[in-house]
Amino acid sequence: MPTFSYTTALPFPRAEVFGWFTRPGALVRLTPSFFGKVLAEPSHGINPGSTAAIGVGAPGGLGMWLGAAAGTVAGMLPQALAGLRSLRPELRWDALHTELLPGEQFTDVMTNGPLTSWTHQHTFADGRVQGSTLMTDTVSYELPSVAAGHWARQQFEAELTRMFAFRERQLLGDLAFHAAHAENGGEPGTIAVTGASGLVGTQLCALLEGGGHTVVKLVRRAPRSGSEIFWDPAAGTLDAASLAGCDTVVHLAGHTIGGRFTTQTKDAIYRSRVLGTRLLAEKLALLADDGRHRALVSGSAVGYYGASPHGAAGSRGNSQALLESDPAGTDFLAQVSSDWEAACRPAADAGLRVANIRTGIVLSAAGGVLQRLLPLYLAGVGGPLGREQWQSWIGIDDIAGIFAHAALTPAVEGPVNAVAPHPVTAEQFAHTLGAVLHRPARVKVPALGPTLLLGKQGAAELALASQRVSCAKVVASGYEFRHESLETALRHILGA
Repeated sequence: MPTFSYTTALPFPRAEVFGWFTRPGALVRLTPSFFGKVLAEPSHGINPGSTAAIGVGAPGGLGMWLGAAAGTVAGMLPQALAGLRSLRPELRWDALHTELLPGEQFTDVMTNGPLTSWTHQHTFADGRVQGSTLMTDTVSYELPSVAAGHWARQQFEAELTRMFAFRERQLLGDLAFHAAHAENGGEPGTIAVTGASGLVGTQLCALLEGGGHTVVKLVRRAPRSGSEIFWDPAAGTLDAASLAGCDTVVHLAGHTIGGRFTTQTKDAIYRSRVLGTRLLAEKLALLADDGRHRALVSGSAVGYYGASPHGAAGSRGNSQALLESDPAGTDFLAQVSSDWEAACRPAADAGLRVANIRTGIVLSAAGGVLQRLLPLYLAGVGGPLGREQWQSWIGIDDIAGIFAHAALTPAVEGPVNAVAPHPVTAEQFAHTLGAVLHRPARVKVPALGPTLLLGKQGAAELALASQRVSCAKVVASGYEFRHESLETALRHILGA
């Protein structure tokens, strides 16, 4: 039976590294979006008998293309249909934890899935440098008979190397994040999160849980456990007492922005953000006199500055990076963002710390703009959407990191731009993505294309917007970016 091995050197104590694997969220943080999606987290951590499930796609570019194309189609469907399992081009992988030697080793096996057999042993040993760890992943596997042969094994092990390299970077980043916040005096706390099942919320919750924090999810259905709280922002339903045990509330929920700007869609975008935020702020304000120091960290967007804050759309003149003190724009998304932030006022007036995270273009293969672009680029017909427009982007791990940093750092307050240090033009974005994927990026998308998909207003405020935004404030607060350049971010996200 073939055996694959991958060793990772970690500059953290063995007990700390092993402890990270025992907490909720580890599997989510270690599963790259180019590989698959966690369907069920481990039922009992890494203890023997614990089960988990992952949906895995085809290997390589084919799997990425299929997954991105399916995600794009799902994103265009009504919410009731978007989650249908039939839309996901994946196979289910069921895992069972079989052995555990605390602090030293644990093992899981595939009980159902695309391979004939799979046994994955994780071992941990003290590194040569005091306070460091050597972690070795050893996989014994057998491919199906239809994929037997030396070439198939080579391709399979290349995919394993790609996945474990992603895991190495992810683990190093998460452990460094938690170590930095522990050094700053941060104790594990209880953090409530809305939008916990969304693109950013899923990663944020997993990141926080990996640091030993307790995450409570606000849901709009009957709670299934004590770690869930029911709320209905449209109806104004939320029991303030249910938030009494929380140190921070992180508010991410809101109607998806990305479709045609119809009157109905615009109303849903506006109401879902403003009403939900106001409800949370008012309920938290009711708790302000109980002596517990709380914070509200609410989402916002760089759309706050308007679609063309630097002048004419696409102009690079007068393009000094925007600061949090710059004025709001006047278009629809600017008004949404402005009122979204203003809805936090009841909490701020009651003395709570309030931070408004103005998010840029979030990059992930699991959703958003990048997911929609991947099928075109992988098919060799990708290209720039415009030329000179500024695009202030941020990788999925850094946006989750900034929300977590804001939740855990008392000095973070007021509006905070959540963008990477180096914005790019639309043309630079296209060429960088093409280079990472080893595909051409010469097919310029005509302006008519976004207009047909998003409508005239949606195209102007989303696809053709130009915003060069500064991240100086969040850097000054102590946040360290994992990916400062677009190329390094894309290589990590896409496993390139």
